[in-house]
Amino acid sequence: MRLKITFEGNNGAPKQPNKHAVQGFIYNMLRGTEYGERHDEPRFKFFTFSDFFRDRDGRPTLLVSSPERGFIEALYRNIKKRDHVYIGKHQLGLVEVRKFRVPLRRGFQTGSPVVIYRNAQENEYFKLHAHRDLRFFMERLKDNAEKKYNAFYGDEFLLEGPLFDRLIPKVRRNEKLDVYVKVVKNGVPFPVIGSNWELLEKERIEPHERKFYRFIMEAGLGEKNSLGFGFLNPIRR
Repeated sequence: MRLKITFEGNNGAPKQPNKHAVQGFIYNMLRGTEYGERHDEPRFKFFTFSDFFRDRDGRPTLLVSSPERGFIEALYRNIKKRDHVYIGKHQLGLVEVRKFRVPLRRGFQTGSPVVIYRNAQENEYFKLHAHRDLRFFMERLKDNAEKKYNAFYGDEFLLEGPLFDRLIPKVRRNEKLDVYVKVVKNGVPFPVIGSNWELLEKERIEPHERKFYRFIMEAGLGEKNSLGFGFLNPIRR
């Protein structure tokens, strides 16, 4: 399930607010609900959010997704009753808050960079341009998706074959494949490295795999989902 939050466009809203501040905004909006302690729970958070983008009217917009309907419902109720919110130091007026569902497709496009660790203990991110190992990237994505799915459903599901059959990176001319995002936490900046994708496609999703692909579509792909990475949008092919 998803939540669309549209803000006023003439109030000095930053083009891309700090992701840690957006995460803090989401956790603040969950206070007083059954998800109020989600931030401190030592497990997968099972939600993600998109980068900010402009809607057709040029207004800054944010999407939040989660496989937990109750999570989105709680967030919706607490945001809906406000006329403005704070993201970091920025006060943003609210135009629209809307919850909705999207259909599962065979193709996806990223709405925020996909992040994978090459070595988590050394805090080393996988870099497509430097490491040039697409097999490693795909295997880690698949393993991560299976672990999150099985943790959420208490299952032992293993996907047969590759997670995706076709991949097209989203990259401008003369740019590297990797995206460096500066995240600021408690005044200290640190980089998170990921990649954006024009297309991630599965040629055929079998009936028994639909639940799995719907889950990753809403929970996010890769790591650091609750910090706003790995957001997926289904697209027609």
